[in-house]
Order: sequence, then C-alpha cells, then structure tokens
Amino acid sequence: METKVKKQEKEFDTVQTFREIKEKISMELVGKSAAQIKEYLRENSLKFQVQ
Repeated sequence: METKVKKQEKEFDTVQTFREIKEKISMELVGKSAAQIKEYLRENSLKFQVQ
C-alpha cells in the first residue's frame, strides 16, 4: 500500500533565508581588507545581540 506525502507550503524557508543573507554579506565584503572585514563584523554583530 502506497501513501502519498503532501508537501506543506512553508511560511518561512530557513535555508533560502540564510542563503540570501550570506549572499548579501558576501557582496558587501568583496574587495575589503581583513581589517575592514573585522570592523564590518564588529559593527554589524551589535545589531543581533539580545538586550
């Protein structure tokens, strides 16, 4: 007996979202030096800290 599996429509696709975020960050860091990348990460990591 075969069972059919229905795919549910996802409200939030985690994999796709993180791919988009990763691509955005990559584009922002193109051509930057190591020091500039460290500064970028220091500045932007503050946005995600829980207070």
